[in-house]
Amino acid sequence: MKVFLGADHRGAKVKELIINHLTNNGITVIDSKIPNNPLDDHPDFAFDVCQNVLKEPNSVGILVCGTGIGMSISANKVKGIYCAKVDDEDDAFYAKNHNGANVIALSIKHDEEEIKKMIDTFLATKAPSDAKYLRRINKIIAKENEG
Repeated sequence: MKVFLGADHRGAKVKELIINHLTNNGITVIDSKIPNNPLDDHPDFAFDVCQNVLKEPNSVGILVCGTGIGMSISANKVKGIYCAKVDDEDDAFYAKNHNGANVIALSIKHDEEEIKKMIDTFLATKAPSDAKYLRRINKIIAKENEG
């Protein structure tokens, strides 16, 4: 599995923590090539990561900004991306298993252990297979494809 990772200037420290955690666990991490600086914009990182997730089958994305809100809004503008702002392990599980998320957005407000647990849960969780979740996801995809 490949994980595409992007963080704006507020998330740059957390991004380094994530890279170390994932690579220490044998997971391939591809960091966004967009440089961080105090004037960077979260949509640039979200679009970069999401475009790469769409190009690479079975990959996922992780985005980090101050709250995770801006990243999730930006990511969800990319057709085929289903990004959830995640605040705990339950969110990470439900994002993927019930809602088919292929990207998560995190806030810098969580401590190191919480961040690791959310990411580990998201990566370990299987995609939805239950008919009711697939039905709901297909409704979202149909709406996305309308326009």
